[in-house]
Amino acid sequence: MKKSRSRTAKSDALEYLRERLIGDDPDRIASYEAARADAEVARDIYRLRAAAGLTQAQLAAKIGTTASVICRLEDADYEGHSLSMLRRVAAALGKRVEVRFVDVDKRPKSKSPNPVPPT
Repeated sequence: MKKSRSRTAKSDALEYLRERLIGDDPDRIASYEAARADAEVARDIYRLRAAAGLTQAQLAAKIGTTASVICRLEDADYEGHSLSMLRRVAAALGKRVEVRFVDVDKRPKSKSPNPVPPT
């Protein structure tokens, strides 16, 4: 299967920007990785909730919190994801949380992470 030209150009542009703005600076890499992880968690919570057909208020009610808390959890800029809250969200959605520790030497490629498959 051929990659579309626009997707390749987009990927090349993102890689160029990543290298230009982050480069090999350890502080920038750490900041980028933290922001990327926060955004990935937020995106996963949103996708799982949407796949379950729940509103933020409905998910909040299932785990005993408010819709504004779910809204914050789904915000890519939110940095307060606690493991206990993620477990509550996962349980309400029929999932479980897995934590992995990976080598810091291996910078991920600049491609989008695997999406959460719909259930």
